[in-house]
Amino acid sequence: MVEAATRSPTSSAPEQRGRSHALSLPNILTYSRCVAVPLVAACLFWSDILAGGLWLRWVALALYIAAAVTDFFDGYLARAWSQQSAIGRMLDPIADKLLVSTCLLMFASDGTIRGWSLWAAIVILCREILVSGLREFLAELRVSVPVSRLAKWKTTLQLVAVGVLITGPAGESVLPGVNLVGLTLLWVSAVLTLYTGYDYFRAGARHLVEDER
Repeated sequence: MVEAATRSPTSSAPEQRGRSHALSLPNILTYSRCVAVPLVAACLFWSDILAGGLWLRWVALALYIAAAVTDFFDGYLARAWSQQSAIGRMLDPIADKLLVSTCLLMFASDGTIRGWSLWAAIVILCREILVSGLREFLAELRVSVPVSRLAKWKTTLQLVAVGVLITGPAGESVLPGVNLVGLTLLWVSAVLTLYTGYDYFRAGARHLVEDER
C-alpha cells in the first residue's frame, strides 16, 4: 500500500499536464474558432431570411475576423509559451477548414457564388479533403508533410476572399463591386490551391508507391 501511495502522484502527473495543456490559452483560442463556425453560418442564414437582416452580415464578418485572428495567435502563443499539445495540433487545421468550408457552402446556398465561380469553391473543398486524407495516410507511416510558404499564402488569400464575400449584399450597398473583388480573390486562391495540392501529392507519392511495393 505504501508503494502504491508513492506511485500515485507520479502516475497522475502526465494526466494533469494533459489537462492543463487542453485548457491552455492557445487551445481555448482554437476552441473558440470552432465555436465561431456555426455562429457565422447562422448569421449568414438568417441575414437572408429576416426582413432587414443585412446587418447580420456585418456580425458574421466580425465573428469571422475574430476567428481568423485567433488562427495566428493560438500557434504563436503555443510556441512562445511552449504549450504545444496533441489536441491543438489536431484541431488547428480542422478549425480552419471548417470555417472556410462552411462559409463556401453558405455562399453557394444564398447565391453569393454561382455559375462558374462554383468551380472555384469545388476545387478548394476537394483539395482540402484530398490533402487531409493524404496527411492521415502519411501520418500512419510516420511521415510528416511540412506546410510550404506558398500554402500559407494560399490559406491567407482564402481567408481574405471569404471575408470579403461574407459582406454580400451588405458590402455591395456600401462599396459596389466588392463581391467581384471577393470572387477574383477566390479564383486566385483556387489556382494556388491546385498547385499546392499537387505539391503535397508529389511529396507523398513516393511513400505511396513504396507502401504498395
